[in-house]
Amino acid sequence: MRVDALHLQGWRNYGTQALTFDPSCNVIYGENAQGKTNLLEAIVYLSCGKSPRAHGDKELIGFDIQEAALLGNIFSRQREFVTDIRLSRGKRRKMTVNGVPAKNSASLSDVLHTVFFAPEDLFLIRAGAAERRRFMDLSLCQLRPRYAEALSQYSRLYEHKTRILRDSEDKPELLDLLPEFNEGLCRSGAVLVGYRARFCAALAEYARQAHYECSGEREELTLTYQTVRTVADPLGSQADIYAALAAHMESHQAAERASKLCLSGAHKDDIEVLVNGRSARQFCSQGQVRTAALSLKLAEREIHKNAMGEYPVMLLDDVLSELDPRRQEYVLNRISGGQVFITCCENDRLDTLQGGRVFHIRDGEVL
Repeated sequence: MRVDALHLQGWRNYGTQALTFDPSCNVIYGENAQGKTNLLEAIVYLSCGKSPRAHGDKELIGFDIQEAALLGNIFSRQREFVTDIRLSRGKRRKMTVNGVPAKNSASLSDVLHTVFFAPEDLFLIRAGAAERRRFMDLSLCQLRPRYAEALSQYSRLYEHKTRILRDSEDKPELLDLLPEFNEGLCRSGAVLVGYRARFCAALAEYARQAHYECSGEREELTLTYQTVRTVADPLGSQADIYAALAAHMESHQAAERASKLCLSGAHKDDIEVLVNGRSARQFCSQGQVRTAALSLKLAEREIHKNAMGEYPVMLLDDVLSELDPRRQEYVLNRISGGQVFITCCENDRLDTLQGGRVFHIRDGEVL
């Protein structure tokens, strides 16, 4: 899977720009605010019809113009595809794949998958459990339709239960509805826990190897999936997980009614991240945190490859910052298989680059 060529018109700070890419490594460098991330954003949009940064499509259209166009030549599943996207301030967007209208974003994802690393992904390590759950959810929703369905159901039930607990002081009769919602949360939660546990088992193995190599064989990354304590084996049967979730929820019933909060369930799940046996969140340097976050993304890439039969396109935004020369060399030359895009600010880091193409971006133009 790869993006062979990209044509931009009116996208962010780009006027009209056509680029052809190397099938392996593409390095994009330039000063800040010149359009490097905008280029990666365009490739992400080709894969899912959504920007990882913008709140709406209108933000993607250049200043003082009404329309933007994005056209990608993509090779996937041993076939060639042309994805054409047109954005307009006054009209609905138009998307086609090989000239056939794309009804939704899933039509784009069927052609191109991407894994995107951004500086904000350091929060995967530094922030609380919600960021790591979001990471699991986003990846699993792409790979497993049943997971996406269970997550949607769980989120809906969780919101209803939260409102019941919140409003129960004025309307105590609402508490009679809790058993039904608890049962639904445990059933959908058991599906989430099972998928998350298997995902984290694979993630831990691939991330451990990536981190070990990137750190020059000096650091060991350990990932452990954490769910409610009554689930003795998250890789066990769905029936056993359901029973364990139900027991935990029952034991927290009084506390939930008193606090008016949902204190039990899969919405509390987390991934414990350790480097050399110590909490990465508390004790790691910025370079180590960046390496750990990158290792998670590289592991996600391997999982997608196993599921789809080919590597997704890897997009690494400002990944070289705060990495020592050994780790920079790993990023530039040791990520094997598939197509990789890397952005950075300085070209003096590129002396060790052993292949691929280099693009210099200035004010939305390739020099």
